[in-house]
Amino acid sequence: MSWEKYSRLLFYDEGTGLAVDPSQAAWPEGLLRPDRAETRHAWQEMMNLEKGAIANPSEQRMVGHYWLRAPELAPTAALTAEIRETLSRIDKFAAAVHSGAVRGGRGAPFRRVVVVGIGGSSLGPRFVSRALGTGADKMRLYFVDNTDPDGMDRVWAAVKPELAETLTVVISKSGGTVETRNGMEEARLFYEAAGLDFARHAVRITQRGSKLDAAAADWLEFFPMWDWVGGRTSVFSAVGLLPLTLQGIDAAALLRGAAAVDALTRRPAPAENPALLTALVWQALTGGRGGTQMVILPYKDRLDLLAQYAQQLVMESLGKEKDRDGRVVHQGLAVFGNKGSSDQHSYVQQLLAGPDNFFALLIEVLRDREGESPVVGENSTSGDYLQAFLLGTRRALRARGRNSITVTLPAADAPSVGGLIALLERAVGYYASLVNVNAYDQPAVEMGKKSAGEIIALKNDVLAALNRQPERSFTAAALAEAVGRPEETETVFQLLRRLAANGRVEGIGRGLSGEFRAAGGSL
Repeated sequence: MSWEKYSRLLFYDEGTGLAVDPSQAAWPEGLLRPDRAETRHAWQEMMNLEKGAIANPSEQRMVGHYWLRAPELAPTAALTAEIRETLSRIDKFAAAVHSGAVRGGRGAPFRRVVVVGIGGSSLGPRFVSRALGTGADKMRLYFVDNTDPDGMDRVWAAVKPELAETLTVVISKSGGTVETRNGMEEARLFYEAAGLDFARHAVRITQRGSKLDAAAADWLEFFPMWDWVGGRTSVFSAVGLLPLTLQGIDAAALLRGAAAVDALTRRPAPAENPALLTALVWQALTGGRGGTQMVILPYKDRLDLLAQYAQQLVMESLGKEKDRDGRVVHQGLAVFGNKGSSDQHSYVQQLLAGPDNFFALLIEVLRDREGESPVVGENSTSGDYLQAFLLGTRRALRARGRNSITVTLPAADAPSVGGLIALLERAVGYYASLVNVNAYDQPAVEMGKKSAGEIIALKNDVLAALNRQPERSFTAAALAEAVGRPEETETVFQLLRRLAANGRVEGIGRGLSGEFRAAGGSL
């Protein structure tokens, strides 16, 4: 590759230090022309979005997560005031917790925070917490982000010795998310078992008037979620900013970094707009169709959760059965990844020698650490080697005809991390416009929730049938017949096998012909 091509295609902004290098990807001449109709259309849609256009027609709502870092852009003065008021209340509450003005039920100051939430209510805060945390943090965050009992037990074991000094933040927009409800109830029972009043240790982040809001009116504090902020883009709302501010992270710097990159991504010319540039190259590399994978490799330990965060942001936004015209397209962009250079020793082998069904997004951070680094070999520091592995991977991918894009940040600090999140959010929005899907709804997510609810109801019917005849032994087939669901024999067997493993029914036999009955005659 020539220096002329690299310098001509590189996007670089001196103010933020952000650079996007698409020169290692193959895309057609003329892709970045600002007068292309689909490019102009995507840019205009983004501008309309920021002005308050209805972006989610199925729910008739605006999409305004960009206003969270620029409240003055909100379409009404009332929204601007509410965003600013919420930011102020977050700062004041965190300051009161840090100073000891807000304390737990036994009068102990809070030293740690358990965050109960799932999906966007956890992935963004966890990513930023890991990226920006230091040994000088004011509080330590723990996350309950699944309905796995063992996973929750690990969190409870970690905080149990200082439970009186532990604040719990429960995050659910509707208050009806089952996994979050379960985490909240387990937390409440855990506090009560220790003789503590959960309400004196709990904060809710939810929509006004939600189930959670109504059930938690006596908790320490309430912070709002808005219907115009989706979970996967909520990290700059109270969802992320409250726990991160409690941790001691500079939320104002995060917001400044995101707002600065947002400003860059309002430029109509793709060569001057890093998100539109990125989205257009993505479109060229995917052919505008689903099936291609994006491998994210951040060469910085602090960014090791970036791929997990980006999976929801990208795949929930772009994975759609139909486009906005109702045509079946099965659109999407699969995301996986971990950190470099660890992956020089794992799946980079397949990237170089396996199927060519991906492109790589490499994340470079220029500043190695605070202070100087020692020379460890060959007149080089550890950071020199880290860059060498990144550049070596780029070179090897190019030699094999594999595509990559490199994003460079000046440091793994709050402004840069905020800017990186903004870049990805905006690129996803632009890409959705380019391939004509709605990035802001997620109808398929509800299918899994509905199916889970049906299985819970079936499990309860099975337990009730066993309890009605505690002395009788049933095969899975007989029990499915007894509850009027013979077509669900396989599911009934799977339910019984797990219930038996947890002592809730007695299982006789290990195979498919095993028999089951109520444990101890009472369930």
